[in-house]
Amino acid sequence: MLQKIYLAALPILALTASSSAEGFYTKNSPVLQVDGSSYNKLVAKSNQVSIVEFYAPWCGHCKNLKPEYEKAAKGLKDLAQVVAVNCDDEANKAFCGGMGVQGFPTLKIVKPTKKPGKPIVEDYQGPRTSSAMVDAVKSAIPNNVKKVTDKGLSAFLESNNDTAKAILFSNKGTTSALTKVLATEYLTSMKFAQIRDKEAKSVNMFGVKEFPTLIVLPGGTEEPAKFEGAYKKKEMKDFISQYASSDSKAFPEKQKPMGRKAQKASGEEATKSEEAASSFSIVSSSHASAEASDAAARATSVTLENESNPTESPDPIAFPDAPKPVVVENIPDPIPALVEEKYLREKCLGAKTSTCILALLPNVGDEDVLPEPASSGLASLAELADKHVKRESKLFPFYSIPSRNTASATIREALKLGGENEFELVAVNARRGWWRRCPGEKFDFHSVENWVDNIRFGEGSKEVLPEALLGKEAEEPMVSEHSEL
Repeated sequence: MLQKIYLAALPILALTASSSAEGFYTKNSPVLQVDGSSYNKLVAKSNQVSIVEFYAPWCGHCKNLKPEYEKAAKGLKDLAQVVAVNCDDEANKAFCGGMGVQGFPTLKIVKPTKKPGKPIVEDYQGPRTSSAMVDAVKSAIPNNVKKVTDKGLSAFLESNNDTAKAILFSNKGTTSALTKVLATEYLTSMKFAQIRDKEAKSVNMFGVKEFPTLIVLPGGTEEPAKFEGAYKKKEMKDFISQYASSDSKAFPEKQKPMGRKAQKASGEEATKSEEAASSFSIVSSSHASAEASDAAARATSVTLENESNPTESPDPIAFPDAPKPVVVENIPDPIPALVEEKYLREKCLGAKTSTCILALLPNVGDEDVLPEPASSGLASLAELADKHVKRESKLFPFYSIPSRNTASATIREALKLGGENEFELVAVNARRGWWRRCPGEKFDFHSVENWVDNIRFGEGSKEVLPEALLGKEAEEPMVSEHSEL
């Protein structure tokens, strides 16, 4: 009898999977649906930050994530792109495999750089709640807004006088996500600056009486223009577009004719993509069948147990037998980054957290490329992590800590490390209250591996972790979307 019910359920499950594939994110959804062919144009070459979900319609965790993801999309309206890719679609399987997708749902944050079509792609490791995703994406928005004081005002006004400039007078010390977004969208046609209300000389010079106030200097001898509308993206863009073209691209496309070598490489890459699609298809189909079988088995039961909400955990469905994605270069995946203090404390500085390796990155300002020894240290950690994954051996987590993480300066000061322009590699264990610094100026693979092995086997001395780093919770004020400026 059970077998008959099970067999009868399979067509229903297949039909459900097919229909969900077509309408997982509808046209009315705030989530932007892209595929492997449109990703490069809409995401990789965009001057906006994007968060991308790689999903399969049959995946239960994906279905439970959907309302939180759509809620995040609404919270990030006008600030960033919230994107989804259906990896169960045959046409997308090679693309998903090449992006390193080995479980569903997988979330990645894509940040533009000054190099066209070469964004920074980071795995999202935070909680799968709408508020956490919104915070992480806002933190990833590039800051092209120059903070100007009375002392530096003349230099800012005199530089590139023929180029339009926008100045936001604000009573806040931080730069809002919306201001960062506008500065990035008009990166090639207008310079953005922010001036605090306490800079009396600048405020009086422009006759500013209230905050925020946005003023545009068209350039040359034209008179300044004051924005009188609501401080929302559409209204602000309508005003700014009068002085700088809204169609200007921060990253113009440059295409070169494809030579014979490029054509050959393209053909080889296409072959590898087909192999990746084949491997990814086998894994995806096997897990789809497994989930369908499990669902069919549950359908024969009179009562069902409530499944736990997967949005409480950042872990996707694991594919233990998944082959490694085929890529052109054999480069290990970068170690995850913790861009916010609360996630760093949650994973590495909490009362019950164990050993973590933290790579404190230098402040590179507007530069896109990390200098030595930071780039060498990150590459060594990525290679070491990949080595242990292939061995299936357990190893404590590695995290990179960007300088914009507010805890970075606190850690450097408490541990008496180098300044913000220095790369530092440390191990911390908050539960046992110790820390260790990786010595030396070079962070080649063998040096880093030896240092990590010493920690694994309890060799060498440890220092007491200062109490200043323990038990302190990150505090972030809640700011509404329309009061950021």
